[in-house]
Amino acid sequence: MGQRCRSRSRIVLVPFPAQGHVSPMLHLARLLHARGLDVTVVTPDFIHRRLVAAAGAGGGCRFVSIPSGLDAEGDATPEFAAIELAMENHMPAHLERLLLPPPAPEAAEEEEEEAAVACVVVDLLASWAIPVAKRCGVHVAGFWPAMLATFRIISAIPELIHRGLISEYGSPLNHQAEYSQQEQVVAEESLTLSGQAKLSTKELPWLVGNPATQRSRFIFWLRVLERAKSVQYLLVNSFPDEAGHQREQSSHQHHPRPLPIGPLMLAHRTTNISMWEADRSCLRWLQQHPPGSVVYVSFGSWVAPLSPESIAEIALGLEAAGRPFLWVLKEGDSWRAGLPRGFPGNLPGKIVSWAPQEEVLRSPAVGCYLTHCGWNSTLEAIQYEKRLLCHPVAGDQFVNAAFIVKVWGIGAMLDGAGRSAVEDGIRRAMESDEGEEMQASVERLRRRVMGDGEGSSEAVGNLQCFLDQMKQNMQ
Repeated sequence: MGQRCRSRSRIVLVPFPAQGHVSPMLHLARLLHARGLDVTVVTPDFIHRRLVAAAGAGGGCRFVSIPSGLDAEGDATPEFAAIELAMENHMPAHLERLLLPPPAPEAAEEEEEEAAVACVVVDLLASWAIPVAKRCGVHVAGFWPAMLATFRIISAIPELIHRGLISEYGSPLNHQAEYSQQEQVVAEESLTLSGQAKLSTKELPWLVGNPATQRSRFIFWLRVLERAKSVQYLLVNSFPDEAGHQREQSSHQHHPRPLPIGPLMLAHRTTNISMWEADRSCLRWLQQHPPGSVVYVSFGSWVAPLSPESIAEIALGLEAAGRPFLWVLKEGDSWRAGLPRGFPGNLPGKIVSWAPQEEVLRSPAVGCYLTHCGWNSTLEAIQYEKRLLCHPVAGDQFVNAAFIVKVWGIGAMLDGAGRSAVEDGIRRAMESDEGEEMQASVERLRRRVMGDGEGSSEAVGNLQCFLDQMKQNMQ
């Protein structure tokens, strides 16, 4: 019988299949590979082709596609409900076969043996993979691509129900019938996140879409919480002192131990991988404008199209502000139906369907960023020291906006999406003392969070803690 040599420790990563989730997990994959691990990233078929094409060599990581049962053709991303159905009903059996490969045949000569999987790191939005790994006898760690504060809110669901702030179906409860209309605003129940940051019960992460969709999302999070109880560690793509040196304490001891290891984009000097082709002509366009003059507008890749009325108001607000602007707005009637005829016309503006965002934010020409406050976008704005105008739409964006405005002071909240609100927000950010204070604050935050570009020693130590525990589990 031939002898077989073991390869390096093997780790499998399971991201949730959306751009804002895949990017930070790929940064983690590269970081783990640099620490001596063999890394396999498992993705459903409908994003696999685009991901491999964008990732190139993959930084030494291996990409494996598993069937989802969904249409894998074209560039359209399936709706959340379809993805959830595929994750729960179609993909588990395929992951199980990957984690438990058949025994290798006997070999006559010495050859390298593929190591058993030491750990599966699962994005909690892909929690379907947790019970699969448990059935296969493989250790599991969780991954949270957003702020720790957002996970705290999800974890607090039982407490919110107990306190009577939300129903057992996740909808906000109104206890204000006895108040006048003016007093209702003052008496509105809210959650304290950190210091002055508060989140209204109307801004909870699962309150997306119509009531049926909100209830479905709430059930989704309850399932995530239940599965997360069996996970020992939660790797968080955030910096250890996100709350401004005010540590958050969790009373939910059954949840995993959070280990902030971010921002993960500092792990490598490469630009974030994008699954959509960017229009790089905007970089040449930016070079034609003086420093700090351009308003960059983007609402990310996972936000549903804004209403035509909102698009029209944003366009008219940009026109009224009179500053050069670069607007990322996907093509198609569902995204651009609200644009005024001929817009931007002779205005000093440019619209692209997708932009190389990090390179855009790196440009000295960009003076402020009108954003939905997605977490990756927020981190990139901090890295390149750009003040923010906040227009959160759904999910964790309200949490991020609360920290941007109230805790860190690096941005301002738009008062709606009306043209006057957009015009006023741009003037506040770019032409006022308040805007100068935002700039000074984002520069300070960047130094605190990212230091010399390597991240904090605490984040590095947290990652090492996880690796040490993983090695101990293998013994």
